[in-house]
Amino acid sequence: MTFLKPRSGYTLPVFACAAAVAALRWLRHPQPLDAVSIDLIEPAETVEIPIEQVAGIGEGMALAITRSDPGDNLDLTRNTPIWALVEWVKEVRSPEFEPEAIAIKGGEGIGRMVDAGDKAAIYAYAQQVLRENLGRLLEPGEKIQVTIILPEGRALAQRTSNAAFGVLEGLSLLGTRGISQPLSASATLEAYQEELQQKASNFDCLVFCVGENGLDLAAKLGINPSQLVKTANWLGPLLVAAGFYNVKSILLFGYHGKLIKLAGGIFHTHHHLADGRLEILTAYCAQVGLPTSVMQTIFALPTAEGGLKYLRELDAKDGTDWVERVYGAIASRIDQRSSEYIRNLGDRDVLVGSIMFDRDRQIVVKSKIAAALLYQLC
Repeated sequence: MTFLKPRSGYTLPVFACAAAVAALRWLRHPQPLDAVSIDLIEPAETVEIPIEQVAGIGEGMALAITRSDPGDNLDLTRNTPIWALVEWVKEVRSPEFEPEAIAIKGGEGIGRMVDAGDKAAIYAYAQQVLRENLGRLLEPGEKIQVTIILPEGRALAQRTSNAAFGVLEGLSLLGTRGISQPLSASATLEAYQEELQQKASNFDCLVFCVGENGLDLAAKLGINPSQLVKTANWLGPLLVAAGFYNVKSILLFGYHGKLIKLAGGIFHTHHHLADGRLEILTAYCAQVGLPTSVMQTIFALPTAEGGLKYLRELDAKDGTDWVERVYGAIASRIDQRSSEYIRNLGDRDVLVGSIMFDRDRQIVVKSKIAAALLYQLC
């Protein structure tokens, strides 16, 4: 059987930068543009990004539009429009204020970071790629203001876990590089399985990390990086593959809003395919005997992170241990269901433990099996 190589695309900061570059070029030379060249910085590569529209909208102001193309990913930003409004900044005569050459603002659809004074959620890589590409087009002394707008950002954000990480009312310009690897494309699963097979040949115990936060935190705890396996959302097939490759034990290490799905029997954790986080959390609240009014409150919250925060507030106020009891029950069930999943589909017995952390990367719970495995690993 022949598999087509999954197509990579570009991250949102790249398209925001392309729109800004197109708008600045219009201010310099008002003429139609079909595409612009963008230096991705990371990796060191220059690419052509299509421009959908560009036009002047007032004296010293231009707006350009492009559309997101993340490649062969299950990405909710696919084909979403990205606008960039660029305007010249007139010289400010006040000696107390000297504006920077490139001021970057978040407009409609760009989230705000509540833990950073409501600053626009435009992170380091996005700032870098914008400043470096735009800076090359400015003459000495010239200054511009760039406003990035995601017209569909507010609506799309409601389908993400952004709020759990303190980003409200829009999407983030997030990422550490320009190329969007097709982590959700089915053909990529083969690469994950090859890495797993290689590591399984060297270690009896492996640590499955759903994302970069888990990889980073696991390494900081002292776990051998050679035993870490990034799974993205492919937990189910990789659990079965681990059994097939004779792995004896697995430590699941991830954000509670992802791993909680396993307690409900959801083994592909991408939100496009299945969610149920609050339903699962509420069910385990019922199992340990939380009052109905508390469960109704948790069920109505927008995120699992909000549910965890609410349980912590109850514990702090009443001296209870609901977080430990609820999440202890969830972690135990994750261990059980994961082992059963491997046994039922792969006919192997594998010991599974789970550790969950919150959005601040603080560990919420370790199952009993996980605590034993972590002791051995560290």
